[in-house]
Amino acid sequence: MSKKVLIISGSPRKGGNSDILCDRFMQGSEEAGNTVEKVFLHDLEIGHCMACYGCRGTKKCVQKDDMELLLDKMVNADVLVLATPVYFYSMDGMLKTMIDRTLPRYTEVRNKDVYLIATAAAGERFMHRTIDAMRGFTDCLPGAKVREEIYGEGVYQKGEVEATAAYKKVYEAGKKVS
Repeated sequence: MSKKVLIISGSPRKGGNSDILCDRFMQGSEEAGNTVEKVFLHDLEIGHCMACYGCRGTKKCVQKDDMELLLDKMVNADVLVLATPVYFYSMDGMLKTMIDRTLPRYTEVRNKDVYLIATAAAGERFMHRTIDAMRGFTDCLPGAKVREEIYGEGVYQKGEVEATAAYKKVYEAGKKVS
């Protein structure tokens, strides 16, 4: 049975290493017969959460930007893929901002299979904090199950990830979505 897969690329550069892994996951998942959409956060206008709690009771943020549509996509997807480059041992700001802005409806983002992708010039052990922070978000999503964590380690320049084990691993992870 085909699944709806939503890939959220937090990379600030198209064709960057984490974005390449998103495309590779998409390739595997589409070949497995799934419907896949990739959202490139850099192309969206998403303001920071203002902690005004105007969403309390309304399930709608007071800000009118691209987050409302992205939240709809997150709620309606069967599978979420979150990808980020590692900046100072954490996810990049665009992904964190997006996560914070799920506040109005995060409890509706339920029963998702989740795949976490991180890339960094450092080795895997230096990325555990990043994945742990991403996992912290998934812990707040009712019924979410992290299916796989993929570390694109030792990459800095665009394209270097294609020569790593992560390139094959992310494709295989996409193929397993069913």
